Amino acid sequence: MIREVQDMEYKFPEGLKYTATHEWVLLEEQIAKVGITDYAQHQLGDIVYVEMPDKGMVFERESNAGEIESVKAVGEIIMPLSGEIIELNENIVENPELVNSSPFKDGWLMKIKISHPDEINELLSVEEYKKIVESEDT
Repeated sequence: MIREVQDMEYKFPEGLKYTATHEWVLLEEQIAKVGITDYAQHQLGDIVYVEMPDKGMVFERESNAGEIESVKAVGEIIMPLSGEIIELNENIVENPELVNSSPFKDGWLMKIKISHPDEINELLSVEEYKKIVESEDT
C-alpha cells in the first residue's frame, strides 16, 4: 500500500523505492513500475512531451531510456533497474501533463521485467531519497 507523506512541499510516498536521478519504483515481484518523483516534476515544470522507449526494449540500469520535455527543460528518464520494457503508460503520450498532476498514480511511465533482482538493493529508501532532495533544494 502506498501512503503519501507530505514533507516540505513535495510528496514522498512510502512503499516505493527511489533513485538519486529522481525516479520512483514500485516493486511487484519481478516487475517494477517506474515514474518520476514529485520533486522531479516540480523541477521540470509543465511537462509537454514524453519520449519513451519501445515495448520489448532491454536496458541496463542507469542507462537513458527516454526524455521528458517541459516548457523550461529536458530531462532524461534513467532506468532504475536492468530489464525489459513490458508495458508503457500510453496515456502519457496523449496527456503528458499527467506526470505533473499525478506523478505516482496516473503519471507512471513504464513497467520493467527485472533482469537483475540484486540491483533492487541499490535503490534508495524514502528517507535516503528525502536527504538527496533536501540537499538539492537548498
